[in-house]
Amino acid sequence: MRRRMHCVAPGRARRGPALLLCLACLLLPAPALAECPAHELRVNGADGRLLVSLPMPEGAGWCLAWNHSVEGFAVHDCYRNVGGHMVLERSHLPDFAAGLDHIPGRGRQVSDGQGGYWIEDLDEPVPGDRYRLRVGAMRVDHRLVRYGEPSLRALLERSRTRGCRIDERLLAEDGPVVISLSELAANEGVTIGLYTNP
Repeated sequence: MRRRMHCVAPGRARRGPALLLCLACLLLPAPALAECPAHELRVNGADGRLLVSLPMPEGAGWCLAWNHSVEGFAVHDCYRNVGGHMVLERSHLPDFAAGLDHIPGRGRQVSDGQGGYWIEDLDEPVPGDRYRLRVGAMRVDHRLVRYGEPSLRALLERSRTRGCRIDERLLAEDGPVVISLSELAANEGVTIGLYTNP
């Protein structure tokens, strides 16, 4: 969007430089009072419908959490917007249950101090900045949760304050924002992706 500027240049001697100044101002983009994030995290259903949209500026993160199908404890895969790309940074595994173990050479395993462990320094870019997920039933409860600061609530509130488009339903309740994909699309395939806003 370009600024409109009215130029008033008294006298002929100043008209040339004033006119050049006005033209230069018209060519510069107006500073945004508050910019909306350049990226958003989207979850699309198998039919392409938009299920979830979250503002996700550079450096912000989120985790996909779910309950282990046998043991029932929560597992987390945590991602971040790094230069406009979805990057898997770390995973939390509360136990060495079926299917949960560290693959040597892929990050480093550290204790969480409670019997589980983190796999740190994964730093794996997600190909194409999106992936498909078969969403589990409610006992598995695939869900999007916060990853450090800013929280998902803070990202939504900040975007709302700036006049950006958000899904107001996500702020309907107090407390942390937790988005259950299982409530939205249990037993369906979805695509989770980081997209550049138009």
